[in-house]
Amino acid sequence: MKQIPNIFTLLNLVAGFIAIILTLQTGETILNMQDGEWKIYLPEKIWWASIFLGIAAVIDFLDGFVARLFKATSEMGKQLDSLADVVSFGVAPGLILFQLLRISFAQEPDGLDTSVFWLMPCILFPMASAWRLARFNLDSSQRNHFEGLPTPAAGLLVASFPLLLLYNPLGIQSILLNHWVLIALCLLIPWLMVSKIALLNLKFKSFSFAENKARFILLGIALVSIVLLGWLSIPAIFICYILVSLLFKNQIK
Repeated sequence: MKQIPNIFTLLNLVAGFIAIILTLQTGETILNMQDGEWKIYLPEKIWWASIFLGIAAVIDFLDGFVARLFKATSEMGKQLDSLADVVSFGVAPGLILFQLLRISFAQEPDGLDTSVFWLMPCILFPMASAWRLARFNLDSSQRNHFEGLPTPAAGLLVASFPLLLLYNPLGIQSILLNHWVLIALCLLIPWLMVSKIALLNLKFKSFSFAENKARFILLGIALVSIVLLGWLSIPAIFICYILVSLLFKNQIK
């Protein structure tokens, strides 16, 4: 019975591994439309990778409850959780960024001859993920806030990109498939992960509005964003999470 929570945690890794397989088997198609603009069609495999990363996130959220239910919390479980997160929210999103960078260059004239050097910024994502998780495991002082962007949050942000390309809300496809935008994201998100910026911990210790003002505000923004923006709500919530954390930085520490 004591190993059930660890087996549950391994399901997180399994979901991340399946996401990696799906990401590597995209078989993307690039079509030149009659109006002269490139239109990128992603087959279902790469956005299915996003779905499996969402499943990994749900498992990651629930594994602590499972451990407490079976009264089997352990140091091994803590380490296993981080190792699974490196795969699901580090390596898998890094590969998604690699594929999107490859597609972004491929749509340009002579893009297929682009040096692999231009695809290397995506490596920063799994590196920062591993660094962030190792630092988190060693740091017992993070009580009411995170230092740096949590790896699962960063991974889910990247996992939303194929879905945004698939549904193309507000014409975001042309922006997200700009290689300079992708390179900037490959630099910015890892920097946020390894930074010491105090970010809001979303755990409610009470339902007092005064003690959880930032959390309630973020929750309200998230609900409105989901209703109004659909899949675009994921990056919108991410940006608001950073802004709310900075705005209430003196209260969340």
